[in-house]
Amino acid sequence: MTDTTVGSAVVTLPADTQILITREFNAPRHLVYRAWTEPELIRRWWPGGHGEMTVAEVDLRVGGRWCYALVTPEGFEVGFHGEYLELVPDELIVCTEAYEGIPDPDGNAATTTHTFTDEGGRTTLTLLVEHKTKEGRDMHVESGMEDGMQKGLDLLEEIAVSLR
Repeated sequence: MTDTTVGSAVVTLPADTQILITREFNAPRHLVYRAWTEPELIRRWWPGGHGEMTVAEVDLRVGGRWCYALVTPEGFEVGFHGEYLELVPDELIVCTEAYEGIPDPDGNAATTTHTFTDEGGRTTLTLLVEHKTKEGRDMHVESGMEDGMQKGLDLLEEIAVSLR
């Protein structure tokens, strides 16, 4: 069995406003959840090699907010923020996700449901991103997000495995 499952996230579009991402990790879900939610660990995987993370703030409670930002090698700043709507430690995160580079980011925020499922010491992470419009979903998909996401999730797995 290999230590990691590089580039294995599967992206599908189950409905006009949805993006579904599924990825298995060779680590128990409490470690994947920890790597997903602790700022010092987020800083190590979220940029996916596409820049330097400048902000990783997490107030992990219902009603709490999160904010991530990075600066690309070309000097372009990319920022996202949101609010936690529902939390079940090691199992579920539901939050908003607003890209700060579009008009009215909060009004156009997506809602993302993160489900962490344990399968014999391995974790399946399912991300269901629900946009308000098909146009919003399509802009997200066409942004090139999949390349950065694959690299970021590969790094997330390395971190979770290293926490054993």
